[in-house]
Amino acid sequence: MNTLAQPHADFSPAAFPDTPASTSADRDGVQPAIVIVGASITGPTLAALLHQAGLTNVTVLDASQHLHSQAGGVIGLQHTSLAALDSLGVPQHEFVPFTSERIVAVTIADRQETGREHYMYPGRSTAWHLINAALLGRLPQGWLRLGNQVQDLTVDADGRAQLRIAHADPISADLVVFADGRRSTGRRLLDPGRGLRYGGYVAWRGQSPIVEPDLLDYTRLHAPGAGFHLFPVLQRDGGTATDWTLYLNHDDEEVHQMLGADPTRRTYALPHQITAQARRHVIDHARQLLPPTVAAIMEATPAWTAAPIVDIAPPERMVYPVGRTAHAVLLGDALAPVRPNTARGANAGIEQAAALAATLTQHLRYGADLPAALEGWQRHMLPAVHAALELGPQVSASTGLGRQPVPA
Repeated sequence: MNTLAQPHADFSPAAFPDTPASTSADRDGVQPAIVIVGASITGPTLAALLHQAGLTNVTVLDASQHLHSQAGGVIGLQHTSLAALDSLGVPQHEFVPFTSERIVAVTIADRQETGREHYMYPGRSTAWHLINAALLGRLPQGWLRLGNQVQDLTVDADGRAQLRIAHADPISADLVVFADGRRSTGRRLLDPGRGLRYGGYVAWRGQSPIVEPDLLDYTRLHAPGAGFHLFPVLQRDGGTATDWTLYLNHDDEEVHQMLGADPTRRTYALPHQITAQARRHVIDHARQLLPPTVAAIMEATPAWTAAPIVDIAPPERMVYPVGRTAHAVLLGDALAPVRPNTARGANAGIEQAAALAATLTQHLRYGADLPAALEGWQRHMLPAVHAALELGPQVSASTGLGRQPVPA
């Protein structure tokens, strides 16, 4: 039967009311086929944990031909995430070159400092390219397949999940894990009613050669309608740069003019998509709200990226039965992108991946009922996702960023 010629499968709970507990892991001791869609932190974390658990039939797909070495900027990893990386044998010195745990919060009014607070962050700050390279470097050869864009999820003739890949043969799997980011193909296929909403501000990012000698701690400058975050970062050539993010309010039309697309469609803009005119417009705004040093750091940065901040309705589920025996799962930003001021994006993805790996290990090693185990994992994970989605707009509003949360 040519399943790809059929309309894509119904993944609602009612579509498969009698999904059995057994999977291919129960048949003749055959290892289950697991496909992870997305190669940015959450996906590689899960893959490395599965490898550690003894799974061998794992494939990691990513639509990009090349993973961008500087994408994502600085990321705060809390102790639960750091513990998961410890369990994989990833030493902190490999991805945490600057070990400060202190946060410096500076209040700005009329472009001048009016107050300063210090507090401790329960974790460490790293850079996307450092942590992702460390994770991908621990995957077995052949597990990662770049340039593989997933187009659809169907059911094959054996009742398993089947991924349709652009310009490549389809892949069948017993478990498909979508960790493919804010504009997730998996979310579009499994939970199409939850679309993205623009949150009212944009994260402009870059790495500047200007590094102030006293920049030792993660520093946040807050002014009404703007926030500037900066921290030293180790670059691939061994040099140090200032990684910065400017959070700035923009309405939908302004974002469309600067980035050439709706903010819920272009959720990440690469350097070539940010025009000189857009850079100048943003720097002019920064000059009006923040100290002159901010504009100097931004102007010295050769390449910028940008990420419109988006919101989404809380998910009701993470696990979806597919066909007779398979399952699909949403993880991290694919499940629900959260605002960066919650510090829960990367942390949520790693924690969800670690708990999912533990759940699958219990099934494979000890025969735990898989649907029940996945249901328990889902029930344990969802409350934290809901809390982060609720917290993000509230924290943003307290600093004058973004749109006010809609009262319940």
